[in-house]
Amino acid sequence: MPLMLRCEKCVLHGKDQEELAQLGECPLDPGGYFIVKGVEKVILIQEQLSKNRIILDLDNHENVVASVTSSTHERKSKTNVTVKNGKIYLKHNTFTDDLPIMVVLKAMGLESDQEAIELVGTEAEYVSLFAPSVQDCASLGIFTQQQALEYCGAKVKVSRQMWVRAKRTKVDEARDILTHVVLAHVPVVSFDFRAKYMYLAIMIRRLLQATLDPTMLDDKDYYGNKRLELAGQLLSLLFEDLFKRMNADLRRTADAILSKPNRSAQFDIVKCIRQDIISNGLEHAITTGNWTVKRFRMERKGVTQVLSRMSYISTLGMMTRITSQFEKTRKVSGPRALQLSQWGMLCPSDTPEGESCGLVKNLALLTHVTNDDEEGPLIRLLYALGCQPTGQLSGAQLHSHSAAQVFLNGTFLGVAPRPFMLAHYLRKLRRSGRLGTFVSVHVVEAQPARVHIASDGGRVCRPLIIVENGLPKVTTNHIDELKAGRRCFDDFLREGLVEYLDVNEENNSLIAMYDMEITNDTTHLEIEPFTILGVCAGLIPYPHHNQSPRNTYQCAMGKQAMGNIAYNQLNRMDTLMNLLVYPQKPLVTTKTLDLINFEKLGAGQNATVAVMSYSGYDIEDAIVMNKASLDRGFGRCTLMRKYTTPLRKYANRTCDRLVSPAGGPVGRYQILDSDGIAGVGEKVSPGDIYINKQSPANTRDPVADPSNMPDTAFRSSSQVYKGPKEELTVVDKVQLSSNEEHQYIVKCLMRHTRRPEVGDKFSSRHGQKGVIGNIVPAEDMPFSEKGIVPDLIMNPHGFPSRMTVGKMLELIGSKAAVCDGKFKYGTAFSGDKLEDLTQILVANGYSYTGKDYLTSGSTGEPLQAYIFMGPVYYQKLKHMVLDKMHARARGPRVVLTRQPTEGRSRDGGLRLGEMERDCLIGYGASMLICERLMISSDQFEAHVCTNCGLLGYFDHIRKINMCSSCRSSQGVHKLKLPYAAKLLFQELVSMGIVPRLELSEAGPRLGQRLPIAI
Repeated sequence: MPLMLRCEKCVLHGKDQEELAQLGECPLDPGGYFIVKGVEKVILIQEQLSKNRIILDLDNHENVVASVTSSTHERKSKTNVTVKNGKIYLKHNTFTDDLPIMVVLKAMGLESDQEAIELVGTEAEYVSLFAPSVQDCASLGIFTQQQALEYCGAKVKVSRQMWVRAKRTKVDEARDILTHVVLAHVPVVSFDFRAKYMYLAIMIRRLLQATLDPTMLDDKDYYGNKRLELAGQLLSLLFEDLFKRMNADLRRTADAILSKPNRSAQFDIVKCIRQDIISNGLEHAITTGNWTVKRFRMERKGVTQVLSRMSYISTLGMMTRITSQFEKTRKVSGPRALQLSQWGMLCPSDTPEGESCGLVKNLALLTHVTNDDEEGPLIRLLYALGCQPTGQLSGAQLHSHSAAQVFLNGTFLGVAPRPFMLAHYLRKLRRSGRLGTFVSVHVVEAQPARVHIASDGGRVCRPLIIVENGLPKVTTNHIDELKAGRRCFDDFLREGLVEYLDVNEENNSLIAMYDMEITNDTTHLEIEPFTILGVCAGLIPYPHHNQSPRNTYQCAMGKQAMGNIAYNQLNRMDTLMNLLVYPQKPLVTTKTLDLINFEKLGAGQNATVAVMSYSGYDIEDAIVMNKASLDRGFGRCTLMRKYTTPLRKYANRTCDRLVSPAGGPVGRYQILDSDGIAGVGEKVSPGDIYINKQSPANTRDPVADPSNMPDTAFRSSSQVYKGPKEELTVVDKVQLSSNEEHQYIVKCLMRHTRRPEVGDKFSSRHGQKGVIGNIVPAEDMPFSEKGIVPDLIMNPHGFPSRMTVGKMLELIGSKAAVCDGKFKYGTAFSGDKLEDLTQILVANGYSYTGKDYLTSGSTGEPLQAYIFMGPVYYQKLKHMVLDKMHARARGPRVVLTRQPTEGRSRDGGLRLGEMERDCLIGYGASMLICERLMISSDQFEAHVCTNCGLLGYFDHIRKINMCSSCRSSQGVHKLKLPYAAKLLFQELVSMGIVPRLELSEAGPRLGQRLPIAI
């Protein structure tokens, strides 16, 4: 079975730094992913609507619907109770038609109309709304359970063929469906439907309440109604399905063998077990990302993704990513909007731009996703605490104003006479460690009140400090013990100082942000305000001073920043790896970065930035770079790219081979060693052969002696290096390995060191991205009184409209950090105060504004204004101009249409599309259109017969133009037209459609029967 890295069964579990180093693993690697077929795969967290809960919503016709998605181990089913024309119906896909609700209640054994009305509610408004449904049932002539079951049986969908005899009567089928399929999560013991019809009555009452008061409708996007599925739950579903499939196969095989009459050998069940069903199933699911569980009709795509190793932050960000199975194409704002209930649970900034905006989310720092807790002990505890079970309840007690209905994971248990006392006792038990840490209790103050107790998996919750009598339970002594290592977080939970609250229970709490805000009503205190952000947003210093979308942009760009990936990065053979040569720690850091050890694997450099307008090369966010800084290694990166080739084995027992170059290492073969593979450390140019592979010419027909084949039986299939021209690339590493089919694989890792050039993309940590507009010699750059020359110059117009005040604070904080030699903190909602930073600047002889007196490098005169200058942490992003630059004059063409190829990788042409053509038409530039669309593309000289209008040809033997239709050379003229048009005419002729060309300047005109004129 594929194992998740760092899980309990993994060899890396519980190892310390030295042991991990001996195993060649990085201690900072988070684990949490799978390695399948040599690829790192992450199972993304999946977001679902919660199961077994009554959700009230409006359908397409604005009618109120109460729906429950029941989920048990055996089956999943959705039950809807809806209002149509004032009558209530039950809707389920096992019935062909909607069933009147009263018929369903009678089929469940609730034959008395009075009892049914009592269970729904005896208040006048409910009775008047429910009465039409009661009358509807009476008008159908249904009064007993047997009649109701017969009515339901007639509406059951028939899945079997008509000629197969039914084994059961329709009444039995209807009873079975009502027992096991409708509201499947409510148990029915020996056909006693009492619990189920009470649940149905509660659904009807909630439905009528929402009809009277639309504010009672539920919000599907409210995060308390959501559940997250983690890798464990998804894999367990898949494993169960595969295990049952294996058992079915085993049974079939055993039955086939044991049914043979003349068996002599002893039957061994072990030999019948196919050992690869489970392994192959799990591997296939993780590799493709397609999760298919037949029993639940579950078919999901894109559940797994390849782990992004662009930077350390992008790897961590992928572990916390949540994806919802919502269609990205639909432009609905509801599921995409930032919900108030997501506070503290999901990061408000970290979501992609574009089509999946708001659908792909990320967990916040302290979020915990719960696992399933056992329900049995909880049920016994609730009955012991005074909850009255359903068997002892009358209709009046069910909706009593003094009592409350008790639900456990959506299942109705009974009625509690004192709901707030019950909730208080349960919380007390949880804090004293007698109840699961993640069991949540919340009271809904409706009519009647409801107590919801949740112990199911997939709820998001977060820890908060408990406050009692206006004082937080965690004191400074506790914190000191924690710092000294005498306490851990679990001790705080065990002693009832901290507890986990989920979204629903937060609604019963009053949470203070800081100690000074605590009042007598406060129940909880936030541990730290910055924990509402996730990992990627924790990278930004002073994010609370930035405009919100800028933080979102940075979350996306922080994942594209180059830096160090892991301690073992030079031992890895990744397809593409971007490494920064001299990464640095940021001078202004945050507490989040300390928690994730970002300073050990930095992804950027502290650049001295002058905010000023310098030449015209810094317009529209472009930046002017100092050439001397680039010479010293600023922004320099190493690009590692892996090239692989397999040595295949063929059906006729022949195989590919590696050979040393025939004429020795000269010309294109100059970098090869004697084994036919490039030597490590050799310099590679485009067009060089780095693996001299040969394949057998005959791979189908049998060969007498495959091991002693002559050289003539092989053809060359060498691997040629295609890289950027005039760039120095070096062979970094060569590796030989084999795959599952026992074929050798040769891997070459090419190393290319790049220095920043005009067009490379840089960004600060505030969503301020820009490309290099110019590289200026140091002597032409402005310099300060102390002789400091900025590394880059940024245009001041980037600040006013973007409102990234955090960047200004970071500059002043970094300047202060350089002055006093201490790292500064720019943590969200706290961080070092501006006043303290300015005092440090003043004490070191700088202006408190952060501005400096600068002298122009080109004229030697002082600049007219003081310039805001200081260090800012800049990231080099993976978008480099060398990988994007593309132009061509002449080049390859497509064989079929003779037009230039498409795309940069194939050295394609630049397409003049429909819209560009429209612009040229608007200008009336007809000759330019002709040149771009025909002469520069696929001009072709065709021969056209003016008599019949069909295409002719040039007879090379007789040296005359001929028309194959008229069989004459009279009136055949030359014509220049696009080759694609000639192809179209020939294809039309092949279909029996005759396009005739009429030439205006050559010969007599054709008759009126011509369909096409050119």
